[in-house]
Amino acid sequence: MTIRRVGAEAAPLLALLHAEAFPPAQRWGAEAIGLLLDLPGHVALLAANDDAPVGFVMGRAAAGEAEVLTLAVRPEARRGGLGRALMGALLAEVSGLGATELFLEVAESNVAGRALYAGLGAVEAGRRRRYYPDGGDALVLRLPVIRPDAEADA
Repeated sequence: MTIRRVGAEAAPLLALLHAEAFPPAQRWGAEAIGLLLDLPGHVALLAANDDAPVGFVMGRAAAGEAEVLTLAVRPEARRGGLGRALMGALLAEVSGLGATELFLEVAESNVAGRALYAGLGAVEAGRRRRYYPDGGDALVLRLPVIRPDAEADA
């Protein structure tokens, strides 16, 4: 598997992946993705197996904080560590952009997503009631961003 940074030119592909990973009411279109990726501090990382795209993560960083905007993995590629690999790559990217904390929202009902983030060390920082189109709550999670050179500083 390879993970590489992509820009707004990849928006149509990212939108297709997003459509496979999310229900219709939560899907993002290519135009919205492209507009986000044209903004400063916004990044997208695409994962592929043998040049076949299987997932991506989008985030942004500013003023020492970062946020996961979306994480999408094709259903047939789930449960194999891809989400964890994408999150690790995003943490490295936002660390390079100066972030020390990363925030994200995850559906309270998303057991697999919550397990992924907990395994990375994320802790609950809040709740957004009725955040999702289906009326479900989102948990706001916080994860420290460890700089690769942090151990050398200690």
